[in-house]
Amino acid sequence: MTDRLRYRTWMCDSSQWDGFEFRPDDVVISTSPKCGTTWTQMLCALLIFDDWQFEQPLTQISPWLDQSTQRLDDVLTTLSAQRHRRFIKTHTPFDGLPHDDRVTYLCVGRDPRDVAMSMDHHWSNMDVEQVLRVRATAVGTADTDELLQRSPMGGRPDDARVRFCMWVDNDRPPHLIGSSLRALLHHVDTFWVARERENVSLFHYSDLEADLIGELRRLADVLRISVSNQRLRELAPAAGFERMRERAAEVAPNADIGIFRDIEGFFHSGSSGQWRDVLDADDLAHYRERVSQLAAPDLARWMHLGSRASVEGW
Repeated sequence: MTDRLRYRTWMCDSSQWDGFEFRPDDVVISTSPKCGTTWTQMLCALLIFDDWQFEQPLTQISPWLDQSTQRLDDVLTTLSAQRHRRFIKTHTPFDGLPHDDRVTYLCVGRDPRDVAMSMDHHWSNMDVEQVLRVRATAVGTADTDELLQRSPMGGRPDDARVRFCMWVDNDRPPHLIGSSLRALLHHVDTFWVARERENVSLFHYSDLEADLIGELRRLADVLRISVSNQRLRELAPAAGFERMRERAAEVAPNADIGIFRDIEGFFHSGSSGQWRDVLDADDLAHYRERVSQLAAPDLARWMHLGSRASVEGW
């Protein structure tokens, strides 16, 4: 793929994939923010290492290659030195990534209403000043003002319902903004249209909630990792929400650079449906209309229901 779309926000720049040298068994975990990225990294780690104890924090084992808070040379050096099967994090959609038939690409979807709630807490928990400090060290400050001006981080109103509607209605092009309903649906759609490719697999947050061991088995099959059902039952509890929250310093992203006010707070609730306590009927009607404008019906059903999409309406 030569004509990749460049995704660039104050937190990441997909051009950092330019020239990256893949290995035949690499895994790329590409999710929109707050869709289960860290969860998927943990599941890959459990299968690849056949253990729940790791020699390094997960954020170093599975680096976010195109994040702008770290020097690219440092990330590439880390990845080059790794001798285990590499699994690399990104929030770049499929149309912004280099494509290699030898590489496995994973994408995770989630009910956008839950993404909005989780993202809202995520922004509140983020120490923006610390992000800007580490970003300045990594990539400089020449573009900071420009990128912050289009970020949804600025000017957040006090009302959670208003913030949700702003997230839903944000119409900036997906390659210019890190999180919005439009950006989320676009991200998953780039994988949805490529889902018949042998090396592309989609997972859903609600399926992971409903049957973690079953989805861990499916992931093992996708990665062609041989593991017994008994071993899956032994490994799976380490990917439970409470266990990961207890190990936040080891498994939360960016735990080593202090960009969260509360590192355990990164794992906020791990549950779905919190939007029911925030949104009223008018909010939901507006939301449904907006989804119908941005996503084809089959994708919209899958985003809200996962594997149940074929038998239930949302």
